[in-house]
Amino acid sequence: MSFLGFFGKKSSEEKQALESGLQKTKSGLLERISRAVLGKKTISSADLDDIEEALIASDIGVETTLKIIESLEERVARDKFMNSEELDAILHNEIEKLLVSKPQDEVFDFSKKPYVIMVVGVNGVGKTTTIGKLAYRLKESGKKVVLGAADTFRAAAVDQLVIWSQRAGVPIVKQEMGADPASVAFDTLKSAVAQDADVVLIDTAGRLHNKINLMNELTKIRNVMRKVIPDAPHDVLLVLDGSTGQNAFHQAQEFTKATDVTSLAVTKLDGTAKGGVVIGIADQFKIPVKFIGVGEKIEDLQIFDKSAFVDSLFKK
Repeated sequence: MSFLGFFGKKSSEEKQALESGLQKTKSGLLERISRAVLGKKTISSADLDDIEEALIASDIGVETTLKIIESLEERVARDKFMNSEELDAILHNEIEKLLVSKPQDEVFDFSKKPYVIMVVGVNGVGKTTTIGKLAYRLKESGKKVVLGAADTFRAAAVDQLVIWSQRAGVPIVKQEMGADPASVAFDTLKSAVAQDADVVLIDTAGRLHNKINLMNELTKIRNVMRKVIPDAPHDVLLVLDGSTGQNAFHQAQEFTKATDVTSLAVTKLDGTAKGGVVIGIADQFKIPVKFIGVGEKIEDLQIFDKSAFVDSLFKK
């Protein structure tokens, strides 16, 4: 089943939620660019420094900004100048090209049963909430889902996942606080296979006391899961808090060094003007963004559609 068939095409309510959720980022980006070219009928090479500063200030990141500016420089060098409408069109196209996303029919591979997703990310980014919302959407689409509470270092993490399992109406496998996370993951996969589940979502510890421990723990969980399902996990989903701006970029650096991250979910975009970080992270790490969070409601976890994302940023 394609992902569009899985979640359904974006409704008008979802489109409105996306535009509303990105409003602060959109306002910040467009206002900075507008100030950079205020009162100018044409944009020349002398104006590109101001546009560069505007993009960096929008948390797109230095390296990604330089790629965008290079394209603008090529256009100005060829045509000598451009007007503001042409500037918007070029920025729109260049940003969309830099974003990495999955084709709709590759977001999940339901030929793998159960399809195992290991979810990673630091505490406080919305990791457990993302798991809960995703479980709900999967369950509503007719998929059988099992949750695994492998973040055993914090009692609150297990308790929160239990609450989400109840909201979503899906089973959860858990042990006592302090239990071996790999053991929880093992039991979860055994249970999922026994229940003929379609999808498994494994929560993991947000942060251990150093990077080596984090790497070792995630590697151990992977190895133990493979005793049940040889090619598990099929997806390692890194959850990032979009409101933290460049700090989210540093988190991505840490986790991509600790484990083989295969996809991203960026949360809390509705409360920040720093949503431009999505562009920089997707570009720099070449990891597809699968989901974005644009509100607190269960339905506000959306599949990432890069065209719709960029359209919302530049819609006037």
